[in-house]
Amino acid sequence: MNSNFEQARILMVKNQLRPNKIKEKVILDLFQSTPKENFVPEDFKTICYSDKNINILNKRGYLKNLHLAQIIHNADIKKDDNVLHIGGLTGYLSSMIAQLCKKLIIIEEDDKILLNLKNNLRNYNLNNIEIVKSMLEKGYSSFSPYDLIIIDCPLYNFKQELVKQLNSNQGRLIYIKKVNDDLSKAYKLIRNNDTQNIEYLFDVFSNFAIDEIDRSFKF
Repeated sequence: MNSNFEQARILMVKNQLRPNKIKEKVILDLFQSTPKENFVPEDFKTICYSDKNINILNKRGYLKNLHLAQIIHNADIKKDDNVLHIGGLTGYLSSMIAQLCKKLIIIEEDDKILLNLKNNLRNYNLNNIEIVKSMLEKGYSSFSPYDLIIIDCPLYNFKQELVKQLNSNQGRLIYIKKVNDDLSKAYKLIRNNDTQNIEYLFDVFSNFAIDEIDRSFKF
C-alpha cells in the first residue's frame, strides 16, 4: 500500500467530504479505503484525490470526489436494492455502489472501456456485479425493475424510457442535467406508479457529457 495515496485519501475525506455534509460513516469509510489511483490513467494518479474532475474518455470522466460522495449520499442505497449504474467507466464509483447494494448492473458501450472495467473489478471480491454492453441512453431493461438507477455523468437529453425501468414503488433515479456546456444540475427522481417527484440536489461545473445536445429545429 502506498502511504502517500493513503494519506491523500484521508485528507480528501477530511477536507472535501466532511465539511460538505457527508457525515455517514459507511460513505466516508468507502472513500477512505477505495484506491482511486487504481482506477485512473497514469497521468492522473498524483492528482486523483484533489478537488478536480478526472477525464477518462472523450468528454466523460469522474466528477469531483465531493460530487461522487453526494451521489451516493442522496441515492440512499439499501442492502436489498437492485441497482443500475449507467456508464461505469473504470469501476471506481461502481465498486463503492456494489458494496452497499444487493445487485449491481453496470452498462458501458465502449469496448475498450468495457474491457478495462471488467479487468479492474476482477481484482475486488465483489460477487454481486453484472457488467453488460449496452447503449447508455437506453439503460438495460433485461434486469429491471431497478430500485435505483445512477447516471453520474451529465447529460443533455433525459430519456423517460429510463423511468419505466424503475420500480414503480419508490424507485429512485439520480441524474445530472446539462444547463449549458459548463454547468449542470443534479436531481433525484422518485417514481410512484405513474407520478414522478423530482428534487434538485446540487450544481456541477464540468464540460463532461454522456451524450450530445439535440440541435434539431423544433416548431
